[in-house]
Amino acid sequence: MSGHNKWAKIKHKKAGTDAARGRLFSRIIKEITIAARNGGGDPNSNPRLRLAIQNAKAANMPQDNIKRAIQRGTGELPGATYEELTYEGYGPGGVAIMIELVTDNKNRAVAEIRHILDRNNGKLAEAGSVSWMFQKKGTIEVPRQGVDEETLMNIILDAGADDMKSDDDSFEITTSPEAFDGVKKALEDKAIPISSATVQLVPQNSVRVEGKEAEQVLKLMEALEEHDDVQNVYANFDIDDSVMAQLNQ
Repeated sequence: MSGHNKWAKIKHKKAGTDAARGRLFSRIIKEITIAARNGGGDPNSNPRLRLAIQNAKAANMPQDNIKRAIQRGTGELPGATYEELTYEGYGPGGVAIMIELVTDNKNRAVAEIRHILDRNNGKLAEAGSVSWMFQKKGTIEVPRQGVDEETLMNIILDAGADDMKSDDDSFEITTSPEAFDGVKKALEDKAIPISSATVQLVPQNSVRVEGKEAEQVLKLMEALEEHDDVQNVYANFDIDDSVMAQLNQ
């Protein structure tokens, strides 16, 4: 599996810590605020806000937090003025990296991201040098246990999904951004459990990294994820499962 899914699984294992939970809440609040600012405070007419609220509820975020984030976005409550930024970079082994941020201080953010990359054998890249390797896709993960593969495939294809892949633990469904809501609703209507659902950047090719480079890539990804302004990090690395098991011991 390529970097976006591999890293998602690593993050899931780390998500139980209080620090990780705090970062998750902060990111969801920023996403709700930005979504409400750009598309209005009604989730019924704002798909981005609707997904952000669903993710907030899945993370057990209190309803009051969600409401205040929406109100800050619509201007009903005062709050920081956030700016959305995307940076491109390279990691160890030539791995391509896309970094999405929401920040109230652009100059500070770019300086700190450059420092993280430099410190971890990576580098900031020119705009456009990496982004062509990624495509925006809807990604829905369904746990494998108790789900019939053929039935699942029929449901998602009828709803407009593009593809489905599987591993020992789960099915990964890929959709266009436009079909994402419809496929997700079709699964919910059939009471099929969903582990995660998001619209994200998916790499179109992968770079295999091994040994020390593999360890350096994961260290860089974790350092970027821990930055307060970073919302999402995507990369096109591929690491063998046996190597992953060793690195996660």
